[in-house]
Amino acid sequence: MGDSRTRHQVTDADFEQLLAFRSSLRRFQRWSEDQARAAGLTSAQHQLLVAVRGHPGSEPPTVGELAEYLLLRHHSVVELVDRAELAGLVRRTADPRDARLVRVRLTGRGSRILDELTPAHLVQLHSLAAILNRLVADVSS
Repeated sequence: MGDSRTRHQVTDADFEQLLAFRSSLRRFQRWSEDQARAAGLTSAQHQLLVAVRGHPGSEPPTVGELAEYLLLRHHSVVELVDRAELAGLVRRTADPRDARLVRVRLTGRGSRILDELTPAHLVQLHSLAAILNRLVADVSS
């Protein structure tokens, strides 16, 4: 728990705000799943593509890094990458410095689909951010 000086007395309004945020988050998730399906992807494939593209640095992510981003077990990501590779969305490459590592890159097809899906997702995320900002501002005051 926390120090009693920093504890906030939880009110009905707090629960209303939490519900609004959680509902908005779930609506975003459902909308995103529908968008992925319309583009011919599963939701997991879409999340994989975002994780590959969003990975920082000059090297593509390893399967282990993707597992961390997606909050999945390593073997689950291996299976997801297998299916995405069969669908032509990603390809595996050996790490040139460490042959034990497998890196995952987007294919041209994977990049094109992600580029089609992302602008609308960013608009939706800005809406979620506004809700979260209101929640944080109300809790802080």
